[in-house]
Amino acid sequence: MKFGGASLGTPMALEQVLSIVVAESTNWDNLVLVVSALDGVTDALLDAAQLARIANRRGYRRIAANLRTRHLALIEELAVGRSERKTLQADVDQLLSEMLDHCLLISNNLDAEILPSHSDAVVAIGERLSVRIIATLLRQKDVRGAPVDGTEIIITDDVHGNAHPDLDQTARRVNDVILPILEREIIPVVTGFIGATAQGITTTLGRGGTDYTASIVSALLGADELWIWSDVDGMMSTDPREASSARTIPHLDYDEAADLAYFGARILHARMVAPLAEMQLPLRIKNIYRPDKTGTLVAGMRRKAKPGLKAVTSIHGLALRRRASGSLAGVTRLVGNTLFKTLGMRSEVMIASQSSNSSFLCLVIPTSIGIDGVDRLQNALQAKMAEYPEKMPWEIETVALATAIGSNLAGAPALLAEVLQGLGDVEVQAVALGASNCSVTIAIPLADSRKAVARIHDVIVKSGSDNA
Repeated sequence: MKFGGASLGTPMALEQVLSIVVAESTNWDNLVLVVSALDGVTDALLDAAQLARIANRRGYRRIAANLRTRHLALIEELAVGRSERKTLQADVDQLLSEMLDHCLLISNNLDAEILPSHSDAVVAIGERLSVRIIATLLRQKDVRGAPVDGTEIIITDDVHGNAHPDLDQTARRVNDVILPILEREIIPVVTGFIGATAQGITTTLGRGGTDYTASIVSALLGADELWIWSDVDGMMSTDPREASSARTIPHLDYDEAADLAYFGARILHARMVAPLAEMQLPLRIKNIYRPDKTGTLVAGMRRKAKPGLKAVTSIHGLALRRRASGSLAGVTRLVGNTLFKTLGMRSEVMIASQSSNSSFLCLVIPTSIGIDGVDRLQNALQAKMAEYPEKMPWEIETVALATAIGSNLAGAPALLAEVLQGLGDVEVQAVALGASNCSVTIAIPLADSRKAVARIHDVIVKSGSDNA
């Protein structure tokens, strides 16, 4: 069971988490928990790392002080025994001291090769704090729990900020660390989001990486199911904060869930679905405040699906245009290299179109790059292209990519036509049918993103697609 930051932000939410774990511990032979940092803590730690980069010591020290106050206040408010409280307070002080040490190293040595590893070490503190608190609270409920640091089990490459796990090495660590805990009938409480290189250097898996940790651990342990707990009833047909008509999707297959995650659904990490699909391991998405609700089940198709739409998402993209046709190999290579150097990831999806005198490219920007990732990439690309003004006469702009998700869309041209017609006066810059046959992505001006999503969602609701 994975619990995200929204499930851990307040004493009331934590009490709800504990009640779920206590209840489910009697229903299963074994439970493993994978948890995020408390709500908002990761963003605060990212801010601290950024302040360290500009040597703003007062700024990152203030963040450390605020985090200490928040975590200690939470410990005081919850029913923690005196000796356990002292131990937790000591853990909080030790971990935040480590955070300050890494911030100081960043401030004193602005070497670009050193910064990413220390930044990951700073950001990882949030999960390391939360697992200690939750394991302690479980023991107060007479449920044996033990904190497990992701650096002990998730072995990754050295791409800081968006690391990729080595599943062979990770499998050995999971067997060595997690299985003995389970054999002693103790619940492991594992830090999500973080791992380490084979040399022990802390890494992070990208924003939302706690899902990915949970997926990997579930698959490697051969779990019966993975449950993702959130503050909504399951995967929604669109962001409920932007559309009151958003509804829960009862069932998704793995391809649909993967496309939803990749194209912007906030509940799931884009890379988490593949390990589950390979093992045919069911995923349930449930609401911590309404645990009796069925939520969304992600599993193989129960029957041959008829064409239909289930959801619409929106994500940022980077569009490149030029008034010329010809080979796209050079710019594609430059974009890929710049993306990897700037953000530590490869370009995975491109929308490309050409006419006799024009070219258009659109790069999908995964949500895992964080809030400032699009701007950083755009600035880096513009600077690189300025070095080759004659070879790279490309105009760059940020666009929105609205993606409708469903089943067997290639067999439903009339349904795709309804989606395009429903956009009304929104400018369509490019359209691409996903290779999985369960998504169609439309590049539109960024300013029209919310309008476009609302209109496509209206089409989904009116079409009465079978969401079961």
